[in-house]
Amino acid sequence: MTVGPSTGRQSVSIAFLDDYQSVAATAADWSIVPGGVEIVSITEHLDDVDALARHLAGARVVVAMRERTPIGADLLDRLPDLALLVTTGPSNAVVDVDAARERGVEVCGTGGYLSPTSEHTWALILALARHIPADDRAIRAGRWQERIGIDLAGKTLGIVGLGRLGTMVAEVGRAFGMDIVAWSQNLTAEVATERGARRVDRAELFATADVVSVHLVLSERTRGLIGADDLRRMKPTAFLVNTSRGAIIDEGALVDALTHRRIAGAGLDVFEVEPLPAEHPLRQLDNTVLTPHTGYVTDGLYALFFREIAEDIAAFLAGAPIRLVQQ
Repeated sequence: MTVGPSTGRQSVSIAFLDDYQSVAATAADWSIVPGGVEIVSITEHLDDVDALARHLAGARVVVAMRERTPIGADLLDRLPDLALLVTTGPSNAVVDVDAARERGVEVCGTGGYLSPTSEHTWALILALARHIPADDRAIRAGRWQERIGIDLAGKTLGIVGLGRLGTMVAEVGRAFGMDIVAWSQNLTAEVATERGARRVDRAELFATADVVSVHLVLSERTRGLIGADDLRRMKPTAFLVNTSRGAIIDEGALVDALTHRRIAGAGLDVFEVEPLPAEHPLRQLDNTVLTPHTGYVTDGLYALFFREIAEDIAAFLAGAPIRLVQQ
């Protein structure tokens, strides 16, 4: 579809990957792009490079929604018309920025902020603690008061990764009257204290926390970091929440722990493979609260993303400075 004014100039072709909510054409003010834009909105996730190359053929600009689709040299080699790659957020771990620039493709990003993911983390914690999804299903089926929730006040919240996001989650935990403990590979006791937590070792965190919330960046060092040994240390009444990246947790070990009720439940917004396959065992478990990687999908953050996408594209076409992506 073509969006924007007609000025006699040829519109620029923009392909949006993983536009699940079909908002690409309406979420930005495309009038700031001279000549308008020709938008190709791809609303389903494509894993196959051949399919991606077909859908992106002819696009001068490709927009990647966060880290939903990897973009590497093999795909870039098949997109000779591509001049600009835009990612929502200031960085994207699954975009090969060096390969793009080697092929003459500029890569830029947008701003972002963390409060939506912090809020979503607490939505998952509260949904688990008070059995919100199960009670909603029960009351719609005509049943009443089948479960007992747990108090959070006086319980221990374990934060794995006390960076900016982990600190925001910890602040809410303190407001609920929780004891906050934290661990990560480089966290010191002094920094933990400054951020309102108590630094403990890894084994103690998993053994004592009533809620474990993960807030790490995915890297080779953190991939599969939380495994069977950590899950075995957790209390049978404890919950695990992950709004970071699915691959940080050994998914097979987590499924096993949930299946055998070695932990009380898990709240997951991220998965090792996304979208989560239809036959995945996590979909069958009744002690999980699952959301489709929507921790950052809010009206305010989308408004920022799309406004700055349009600004980046307009600036690029005008030869003006753009927001270069962080590596």
